[in-house]
Amino acid sequence: MEKYFDVYKQCLLFEAPVDFDSFMLYLEIDRPPAEKFYAPRRKKIKHLVDALQRLADDELDELFVSQPPRTGKTTVMMMYLLWEICRDPEKSNLYCAFSETITGAFYKGVCEILDDDYTYRLRDIFPDLIVADRNSQLHTLNVGRSKRYPSITARSLYGTLNGSCDANGLLISDDLIGGIEEALNKDRMMKAWVTVTNNMLSRAKQKCKLLWIGTRWSLIDPIGMRIATLEDDTFKNRRYEIINLPALDENDESLFDYDYDVGYSTQAFKEKRATFEKNDDMASWNAQYMGMPIEREGSLFSSGEMTYFNGELPDGEPDVTFMAIDPAFGGGDYVASPVCKKYGDVVYVVDTVFDNGDKTITQPNIVDKIIRWGVTRVQIEATKSTESYAQELDKMLRAKGHRINIMTKAAGTRISKEQRIFDKAPEIRNNFIFLEGGKRSKEYHLFMQNVFSFTMVGKNKHDDAPDSLSMACDMAFNQSRKVEAVRRLW
Repeated sequence: MEKYFDVYKQCLLFEAPVDFDSFMLYLEIDRPPAEKFYAPRRKKIKHLVDALQRLADDELDELFVSQPPRTGKTTVMMMYLLWEICRDPEKSNLYCAFSETITGAFYKGVCEILDDDYTYRLRDIFPDLIVADRNSQLHTLNVGRSKRYPSITARSLYGTLNGSCDANGLLISDDLIGGIEEALNKDRMMKAWVTVTNNMLSRAKQKCKLLWIGTRWSLIDPIGMRIATLEDDTFKNRRYEIINLPALDENDESLFDYDYDVGYSTQAFKEKRATFEKNDDMASWNAQYMGMPIEREGSLFSSGEMTYFNGELPDGEPDVTFMAIDPAFGGGDYVASPVCKKYGDVVYVVDTVFDNGDKTITQPNIVDKIIRWGVTRVQIEATKSTESYAQELDKMLRAKGHRINIMTKAAGTRISKEQRIFDKAPEIRNNFIFLEGGKRSKEYHLFMQNVFSFTMVGKNKHDDAPDSLSMACDMAFNQSRKVEAVRRLW
């Protein structure tokens, strides 16, 4: 077995100078498994490492990375920058962050790997590596030889950048926004972008690679502004990639449940989410943990404005049990539908459908919930392709001996859809009652997250859940009629 391990080590060592994945594996090859940084996280973040390889191989000009706090993104970037300066000592590289505290910690981490030959096998990979000079006060470091523009300069966005550093290799921007206080102030956000443009980006030479990492606080944060800039036709030849690693995936499962408990389990993230929801601050959860920048002033729904119940319904039969379905056929779009029981002027949302699978998954799910909850009315948003969707649902229900009235209603334009959600928002907040957090299924949680993330400012990646609620609102209060048998008066 030892012989095979030696062969494995030699293969990694051979590839490490040109392959970033092999570099990180070999760098910690002799550490105890539970103490390694990369190996326990590799299966979760390998696609990020592959993207960094594409940046190094000149297949990309810029890379944008967003993932939750304390999940290892800065350490990956530290190892990446160290790999780059060892591969090409003549290039100058700049690391920029919001504060000197962050840049100082980054610089210290780089020096730790350089100095600790017992823990890290850096000099096995690059035996000719020489640290020519370093300055812990200025956070600069040179390898190979002393240069006017150091191999690494770590400097805050608001520090001295002009004249003190240039970057012809790699420019890393890491969390350029200090936090929620700055993110809520548009003037400060625009000031940050002006500083990025005038001070930071002006340090990058033409062939310099740009690496943007950080929390997506706002649509107008520096990352958002840079992405918007690249969408202009002037930059059509600029090669860039955006990687967003949310805390919880589309199945509401953690993407960072690393080996040896060095990450966050699904339950841990759900507890964090519940805390944000309790504090009526789902916008911060979406920004910090889901990579979804939210403009708070445009948000229509917040958790604190909603009414909740513990699963217990009022006595007696509801006036009507219905579902409003916003259909989809997969491809990233979600089938969204609240299962509603109406009592007078109050609508209890007892269950939801929220799934981005194809119709072989979503249709059986809908049929199951129609039967389980005794749904008597269904309305489907009509498009050119949803007539067959409704017909197939009806066929599946009839096969189970269940017959109900399935109606379709034409959808409006994109603008009218957002306006419809806006118009129905007060009724949704005041007349709809939702399950409290601890009683929700995975689908229900994802449905509510989609509702809370809807904003009238900027673009909504998905508006399926709030749109289905606006349809449900229309069904509940504009169309529903209660029919009762009464004694004839003549």
